[in-house]
Amino acid sequence: MANILKKMFDNDKHVLKKFNKQAKKVEALSEQYSKYTDEQLRAKTASFRERLAYGETLEDILVEAFATVREAAKRVLGLYPYHVQIVGGLALHYGNIAEMKTGEGKTLTETMPVYLNALEGKGVHVVTVNEYLAQRDSVDMGEVYRFLGLTVGLNTNEMSAAEKRAAYNCDVTYSTNNELGFDYLRDNMVVYKEQMVQRPLNYAIVDEVDSILIDEARTPLIISGQAEQSTALYKRADYFAKALKEKEDYVIDLESKTISLTEQGVDKAEEVFHLDNMYDVENGPLIHHIDIALRANYIMLKDIDYVVQEDEVKIVDGFTGRIMEGRRYSDGLHQGIEAKENVPIQNESKTMATITFQNFFRMYNKLAGMTGTAKTEEQEFREIYDMDVIQIPTNRPVKRVDANDKIYPNLKTKFKAVANEIEERHSKGQPVLVGTVAVETSELLSQMLNERHIPHNVLNAKNHAKEAEIVAQAGQPGAVTIATNMAGRGTDIKLGPGVKELGGLAVIGTERHESRRIDDQLRGRSGRQGDPGFSRFYLSLEDDLMKRFGSERVKQIWENLNMDEEEDISIENPMLTRQVESAQKRVEGNNYDTRKSVLEYDEVMREQREIIYSQRQQVINETKSLDDIMWGMIKRAMEGLVDQYTEEEGEEWNIEGLYDVLTTEILRADDLELSDLNGKNPEELKTLIVDKAHARFQEKLDNINNKDLILEFEKVIILRAVDTRWTDHIDAMDQLRQGVGLRAYAQNNPLVEYQTEGYERFNDMISGIEYDATRIFMNSEIRQNLQRQQV
Repeated sequence: MANILKKMFDNDKHVLKKFNKQAKKVEALSEQYSKYTDEQLRAKTASFRERLAYGETLEDILVEAFATVREAAKRVLGLYPYHVQIVGGLALHYGNIAEMKTGEGKTLTETMPVYLNALEGKGVHVVTVNEYLAQRDSVDMGEVYRFLGLTVGLNTNEMSAAEKRAAYNCDVTYSTNNELGFDYLRDNMVVYKEQMVQRPLNYAIVDEVDSILIDEARTPLIISGQAEQSTALYKRADYFAKALKEKEDYVIDLESKTISLTEQGVDKAEEVFHLDNMYDVENGPLIHHIDIALRANYIMLKDIDYVVQEDEVKIVDGFTGRIMEGRRYSDGLHQGIEAKENVPIQNESKTMATITFQNFFRMYNKLAGMTGTAKTEEQEFREIYDMDVIQIPTNRPVKRVDANDKIYPNLKTKFKAVANEIEERHSKGQPVLVGTVAVETSELLSQMLNERHIPHNVLNAKNHAKEAEIVAQAGQPGAVTIATNMAGRGTDIKLGPGVKELGGLAVIGTERHESRRIDDQLRGRSGRQGDPGFSRFYLSLEDDLMKRFGSERVKQIWENLNMDEEEDISIENPMLTRQVESAQKRVEGNNYDTRKSVLEYDEVMREQREIIYSQRQQVINETKSLDDIMWGMIKRAMEGLVDQYTEEEGEEWNIEGLYDVLTTEILRADDLELSDLNGKNPEELKTLIVDKAHARFQEKLDNINNKDLILEFEKVIILRAVDTRWTDHIDAMDQLRQGVGLRAYAQNNPLVEYQTEGYERFNDMISGIEYDATRIFMNSEIRQNLQRQQV
């Protein structure tokens, strides 16, 4: 292990040495470039593009391009990238993650590699965690690119397809990760080439890369269609679940967040639902609904996992504290929560397209990222995305004081101590930022501060619209800001007059997060660019993290220390510190396993998705003829039919069945006699039937002189067959994924089972597509005004 760490450290040193050399070359041009007029500086863009067109590479023009954009930033924004920012820009250009501390100017750093790579004309995507930041940066940094003659686009959720297309056709496009992923999926559901909005994925720089590629990677992007299902059963199951008692009727395992009925609970269910045996096969749907009602009522917590707004259940992102608009829990859980909260139950949905962030971002030719905290996940970045984490030194030394954690026996004593510290610092005029993990914690603390008449702002999932405004004021004298994790991202807190003398911004954490990175993000809001600052975390034995992992051990240490329940104890004890860190590492390990599992399962779908999407593209983009593709489908469908009806030993062959299918669904009745099929082996049958089908196929083509009409007809048929079967297949695979875990009880590996069954189902789907297309082509009339239909 020590050798691996040493190797990584040495690699960082070697890479930084190389980047420092290049950065000095960029800085050496500063005097020369400062003498250029605005027109001369702008003319560089056309000159670079011309050189690239004549065979030079990005490497050849890198130093000059960096110097150009550096000078442009000074003139347009009044900001001149420091040496360390040039180094960060180089790390990004070479497809790495630049780890830069908060306040070091990541947004300015990205301008250099964005400009350089945009010169190729293939498009550069700058990816942010929310639309506010995308909009802000497209305006602020966009000025620099526009000054240099590049086009800048902003891609947001509410745009029309035409507006999105225009944004993607720009040299530089700002967008959120969700919007990019959903646009990709939607592009692969369109039926006309002109409806697509994206270009091929070229180069992306992901801001807050750990948040997007690690934290959000546990949840795949899903496009759903509605599937009708009665809501009555959700309500009945909910009434039943609400009447149960913990330990008597059900048990919860906090660590794994699972819940199940006891024997007494099963007896109650059989009595309430009038069943002889709850676990009979026909009661499968009811068991599923009861499981959902139990999870909804006793595991999913209001104002932590979700909030209720305007009669709708909305998911709260556990990492950022933001509402995840448009996302719904799958497998009926969302409907279960709607029943629990007594709001209208929406229809269950059918999965029609899905992709994980891992597989989406791995499709870019080149990927880079920036964050203040990525080193702890370097192994994952390297394994999954093939990106190294390069730690960029700070421009000025960090002066923030990170005090030891304080631990308390219970929540009551902890929050009282937090309120005391806020009151004390507020009275001196020092600004305080308080980080909370959940919405309800921020509201509880807000109430305590109101009782003490301390003015403050609350920033959580319920009012994130004012986020930028609230965060901008957080460094003013006397300001108190309570925020969920969302404040840890993307917006700098600048200190007001006289605040440095008071010790800078004080950051108080009210509990440790599951991930150490999120704690570091919160700390990093303070002490930017060499400013003074302070941070401390307050913990209690009743915190979620402590309850789920390691509280028994900590309680034991507490008792050994013989401390009073009401006493304030600093966590100077190394055993306690280690226990908290070990709990965090365990959760991080669990989360990594979850992400790896999501990716392993999506790998099966990735291969299938790429085959289907590339074939759809081929069909949509074809301008001359699809006759060969159409005939290939018909030929394979015919051969498949013969295999299907001659599977058994000779005397068991169903020749009559084969004849009936052929003459009713594929050929005309007078094309074939039953006697033609008798006495032939499978290969002879295939030859005969394929010849008959080819004659019929050729006849249909010969009857129409209009090649464009035939091409459009074939496109309509193939796309309809592909899309209908593919969306059914995705939904079936989604359901298989959710149920395959049970096979572990039979000593089978669920992933291997999923891969094997997924492969078989995919082959069945391909056969189904070819048979559907064959049947429709052979029986339909080729005519004008056919409309392609989107599923």
